[in-house]
Amino acid sequence: MANAFARAALFAVALLVATAGLGLWIGDLHAATDPAVLRWGTVHRLSGMFTALVVLLVNSVSVTYFIGTGRWCREVAETYRLAPALVERSRRLKRAAFPFAVVGMLSMVGIVALGGAADPGGGMAERSREWATWHLVGGIGLAAVIAWCFQAQLQPIRDQHDLIDEIMADVRRERVARGLDVPA
Repeated sequence: MANAFARAALFAVALLVATAGLGLWIGDLHAATDPAVLRWGTVHRLSGMFTALVVLLVNSVSVTYFIGTGRWCREVAETYRLAPALVERSRRLKRAAFPFAVVGMLSMVGIVALGGAADPGGGMAERSREWATWHLVGGIGLAAVIAWCFQAQLQPIRDQHDLIDEIMADVRRERVARGLDVPA
């Protein structure tokens, strides 16, 4: 899971960088009259939406992973009467990762909100030029926060995987002690 999460997070960060690069390359849409430049503005908005969905998805995968594996740890520990400390460790790991997932998601919402405010064709057209700088600075800063949040979630995911391996080893020992079949 850790490798899959790392790859997905890297893909999401690459999308953030590419979308930011596209926005910087386009320049000031408020002064643009060339239809080709305006089309690139549309591409930037669409790539921003796609990037936002990917960032939210990657953070959601982390949250879902901890919810599912945490429940699995609890049920297996109860079934085989394993040490309650294993379940508590799983809870601590979930609590360590969850805030970073939420901050990453909210940061993406912030970038999108700033982009919407900066859109010259949006509902705030008369003030959108003022918001363009906020979108640029906030977008770059919040993209860095998102990358940091992905990095912060990676170690708890690795630790949860190690905990699952430890629980499986305990289950094998318990099954052998009870005279039950032990799958290879």
